[in-house]
Amino acid sequence: MTKIKLCGLTRISEIETANRLSPEYIGFVFAPKSSRYLTPQKAMELKQRLNPQIKAVGVFVNEMVETVADFLNRGLIDLAQLHGEESEEYIKQLRKFTNQSIIKAFCIKEERDIADAEQSTADYILLDSGAGTGRVFDWNLIQNIKKPYFLAGGLEPDNVEDAVKRLHPYAVDVSSGIETGGVKDLDKIAAFVAAVRKEEET
Repeated sequence: MTKIKLCGLTRISEIETANRLSPEYIGFVFAPKSSRYLTPQKAMELKQRLNPQIKAVGVFVNEMVETVADFLNRGLIDLAQLHGEESEEYIKQLRKFTNQSIIKAFCIKEERDIADAEQSTADYILLDSGAGTGRVFDWNLIQNIKKPYFLAGGLEPDNVEDAVKRLHPYAVDVSSGIETGGVKDLDKIAAFVAAVRKEEET
């Protein structure tokens, strides 16, 4: 069954909605340039309200290894998502500090990008059209990928059912596709989750 990650949550109401809908993952963004940036203090406040069955993913862009490990080891997040130019050496260093799972994001523009993604030593890969562009990439490029992946980039309630049907990804990841005017829309969140699970039920 395809899992669901609701990324970029910043408000208590969004956490309460997640608790009600039970996605497998939610995401906190720790990249300062993002409009969805959270301070560690705010993230901890939200994490304490989150159902423990739902895993919190921390999204980082070229952050110091020690900072990422610290967030993982003190339970602020359960997984780290690396969304910058983090190398294999970076992942190797991070594993010296923590045994928690790592997701590495890759921007998919051509077949060569798939080869790079499949060679990653991260626990999971995330395939995106760019850094939060909200655009869909060419799904034909990833029809034969073997490594478990999170599908991101331009997903929304209207197209996620088709994505799950065609690609059967390990998980689908959404942020801007469940927003209205740059703010999470609780109705869109519910519609997105329902669309994913509808396909799984058929």
